[in-house]
Amino acid sequence: MPEILVLYYSRNGSVQQMARLIARGIEMVPGVTARVRTVPPVSATTEKTESVIPEAGSPYVEIDDLRTCIGLALGSPTRFGNMSSAMKYFIDQLGGTWHAGDLVGKPATVFTSASSMHGGHEITLATMMFPLIHLGMVITGIPYSERELHTTVTGGTPYGSSHFAGQDGERAISAEEKSLCIAQGKHLASIAMKLNQKTNSFLN
Repeated sequence: MPEILVLYYSRNGSVQQMARLIARGIEMVPGVTARVRTVPPVSATTEKTESVIPEAGSPYVEIDDLRTCIGLALGSPTRFGNMSSAMKYFIDQLGGTWHAGDLVGKPATVFTSASSMHGGHEITLATMMFPLIHLGMVITGIPYSERELHTTVTGGTPYGSSHFAGQDGERAISAEEKSLCIAQGKHLASIAMKLNQKTNSFLN
């Protein structure tokens, strides 16, 4: 069965919860499944290495996960209007993937969580798109046909799902944020399946 990669980095659990909701939305589309993966943290101590298997949560991503997926949902907490260093470090290693064109033409979407209402939700989502464009991916957001984009007073943008987490990550994901995460997953999966079917039809 075709797979969509849901790749995230999370410190306090909010982005991980969003990833699972997006995966739920993906799997509401018949004929596709979600593969949820994370990236290891980056240590400030250069001698320190991370275990090859995380202590908890999703397995670490492998390059082959990107090569074989038919779409990508990329999630990170905000870091001064950009993705986390852990996610950026992983993406900076994708020169071979870029050179091979493994992600060209595949749809991608992005999601984030921030500690404050105006902590960089939209600009982080926008900056996360830039490397995906360089990799040749087709960027998708959330269409305004989703009612919650008109009613949310927490997170949620047309550029992708977002969550207002609070200073210590104490704020639960709101009903609107949950709904938009699921809708984002469904939207990505629907587009990915259409593109994948067209590609297979062309190749055959």
